[in-house]
Amino acid sequence: MTIACGFSRFLNTRVHSSTNRVLSLWFASCPCSSASASASAFSSEPPETGASPETVREGRAEIFADKSNSVFFNKAQVNNRDLSIAVLRWFISKRREEHDIQLKGRHAEIPQEQHAEIPQEQHADGLDPATTGSEDSVLREESSLKAPKVLEALAASGLRAIRYALEVDGIGEVIALDNNDVAIESCKRNIYHNGILASSKVVPHLADARIFMLTHPKEFDVVDLDPYGSPAAFLDSAVQCVADGGMLMCSATDMAVLAGGNAEVCFSKYGSYPVRGKYRHEMALRILLACIESHAIRHKRYIVPVISVHMDFYIRVFVRIFTSASTVKSSPLKFSHVYQCVGCNSFHLQNVGRINSKDKRNIPLPNFCPTVPQECSECGGKFVMGGPIWSDPIHDKDWAASILSNIRAMSGLYQAYAKISAILTSVSQELPNAPLFVSLHSICATLKCTNPTMVMFHSAIRNAGYQISGSHADPLALKTDAPMSVIWDIMRCWVKLHPVKTQPENLPGSRILSQEPQLQASFSQATEGLVARKSPRFLPNPEKHWGPKMKAGRPLKILPIDKL
Repeated sequence: MTIACGFSRFLNTRVHSSTNRVLSLWFASCPCSSASASASAFSSEPPETGASPETVREGRAEIFADKSNSVFFNKAQVNNRDLSIAVLRWFISKRREEHDIQLKGRHAEIPQEQHAEIPQEQHADGLDPATTGSEDSVLREESSLKAPKVLEALAASGLRAIRYALEVDGIGEVIALDNNDVAIESCKRNIYHNGILASSKVVPHLADARIFMLTHPKEFDVVDLDPYGSPAAFLDSAVQCVADGGMLMCSATDMAVLAGGNAEVCFSKYGSYPVRGKYRHEMALRILLACIESHAIRHKRYIVPVISVHMDFYIRVFVRIFTSASTVKSSPLKFSHVYQCVGCNSFHLQNVGRINSKDKRNIPLPNFCPTVPQECSECGGKFVMGGPIWSDPIHDKDWAASILSNIRAMSGLYQAYAKISAILTSVSQELPNAPLFVSLHSICATLKCTNPTMVMFHSAIRNAGYQISGSHADPLALKTDAPMSVIWDIMRCWVKLHPVKTQPENLPGSRILSQEPQLQASFSQATEGLVARKSPRFLPNPEKHWGPKMKAGRPLKILPIDKL
């Protein structure tokens, strides 16, 4: 017992081998350990009363419940964790596929006669570097793909890291990082409780995430950021920590800031002004992506979004990070300012940069003055400016479709299958080159007219020669490449067929309807491009009080039953 106590300080440091990890977690659970005494609420040993501790099970992992709220855990984030596991599974398979293609390309560059000069015995694996030379050793190292290394920068209870280790095949070491002593001790007990597989892969580590990521540049294939609130403070170090071609998973729960409730706070954290339109949740995604890109380009790196979703009370983006000094120069083409009319809510986007057609180098230049006039051409209202936001595609539709098919094939492994499959179905059908969207109910409220059905409006857009789709962020969203003038012309034609009551002339709707449509809209059903909805896309919350949770360390408030 004395020996175990003597090793308590050593066990707080990072343990490298799987055997030492198991021993360290066993020692940490001993009653004599000072670390164990500081967090006895998380001990895997049953209390003295003989009652077994309460646990929470999610996926293949099981952790100890914490009723004191000293370590953060939110049941509602099961959607977040399930989606992250699905994306991580596909990323590992895609990473292996890209490595094989790259390896074949390298072998194809070697002339056939050089292949013939290599003795047959040197084609075998496991050759001794002392006998074959250092060049053969390097070739073997390049041809072998190491298991991806994952960093969960804000681990808390360690549930996410444990689930990664238990449920994702082919995953390598998972570093569960936190700067809270109690959280790390809780993480150790939860890892030990989940057996030898979790203990051999998950390494708990006490450190500040920002400093740790800065001191481990390009070391991790996957970095997971899921903070309480804004991730802005971690982004600069996170984009440097991800390996070339790796993935950054990032969440933001400060939706009041990103959706326009506190515009000045949003600018101070993310460098962008939000606009309080119906598209505010998609704009929040684009603000976060623009912020990540702005941090990445400072280090000659750039992002490629894979999946970007708004779920429940937060947003979650999955982006890959690459290094290229030449590609970074085109980043201004991915940013746009938003101009929204305060009267009719019409919006227009303008890129920050432009390409000079006379310059063959294709280097972006600052764009010209705004294309919108001082007053809205539809209703005469003023424009408010927001942004800059990410105006490139926020999803990779091929990735979304592939991840969705994998989820359906393994539906029994996902507790939140219905939710994440519904979201990915909508994501896979969104128009990629249509930033933001309009709301049909908002348009009709401006004109004070009856609503056309979604099928009729979709058909009118398609009959006019444009594309249209829905959005995962809003059931009433209309994402289209049609300009606002076409949308209002369609509604003018609709009002001619379904007249409205006389309105005061100074209202935005009256000014819009006072103009004759330049386009004669056709509401006959256009079957081409319409998607049959075989499953619900927007699901209700599974239970009451499904949403954000109080920050760890704050006492939980217990309300009377009559107020629940």
